[in-house]
Amino acid sequence: MFSGIVETAAKVVGLRTEGTNLHITLACDFADELKIDQSVAHNGVCLTVVDLPGNGTYTVTAIEETLRRSNLGSLRIGDLVNVERSML
Repeated sequence: MFSGIVETAAKVVGLRTEGTNLHITLACDFADELKIDQSVAHNGVCLTVVDLPGNGTYTVTAIEETLRRSNLGSLRIGDLVNVERSML
């Protein structure tokens, strides 16, 4: 469950396509507290953490349907994304 209150802004530091999916790597102050399979809302879209590369970064994957129905497909390196961790 999410509160709808933006916790912070994460910076897009990596983008990689795989078929119709987009892997998005972001940097933010709580990245080192995340765990694989944890849910994080990105501009209101809930995505699952799939990788923790380190150095304050984490990676999520947006599938084709998500990219069509949100603004996540238009992200570029350096963009800021509103993020919120799920409530305990």
